[in-house]
Amino acid sequence: MAALTSLSFSAVTQFSERKVTLSSTRFLASNSEVFGFRTDFSCHYVGVRAANPSSKMVIQCMSPMTDVPPTVSETKLNFLKAYKRPIPSIYNTVLQELIVQQHLMRYKRSYRYDPVFALGFVTVYDKLMEGYPSDEDRDAIFQAYIKALNEDPEKYRLED
Repeated sequence: MAALTSLSFSAVTQFSERKVTLSSTRFLASNSEVFGFRTDFSCHYVGVRAANPSSKMVIQCMSPMTDVPPTVSETKLNFLKAYKRPIPSIYNTVLQELIVQQHLMRYKRSYRYDPVFALGFVTVYDKLMEGYPSDEDRDAIFQAYIKALNEDPEKYRLED
């Protein structure tokens, strides 16, 4: 899926002033030209089209949406798919709040795995789930929780 927005000539000029490499391709069947340029994060494509030589040109910019993180609801859904058994509400409410907070931290652009954070999370999780009726379920919930965030549960436990 690609995002589509308008782009002014001054914006293209700004990009070229930043020494961004532009490549151009002319389509034989149409009177349009496509430019591709690369920025630090992703590849963008700009299309230029004119109906006739005297008309104004319209520039449209398309950017691929490949690095879009999952939504909070998708992360929660992944957790619920991975752990299908009911969780008592006293534990479930806190787990759902934690997963929202950790999702928001996990999918920030500046996120990097931090062993100190992992140790802190495992400690909080173990204290929270201390009274849970089944040790086996406690571990399965932990596995589902961390995997829902696209993280490695074993890596988190190694920091413990």
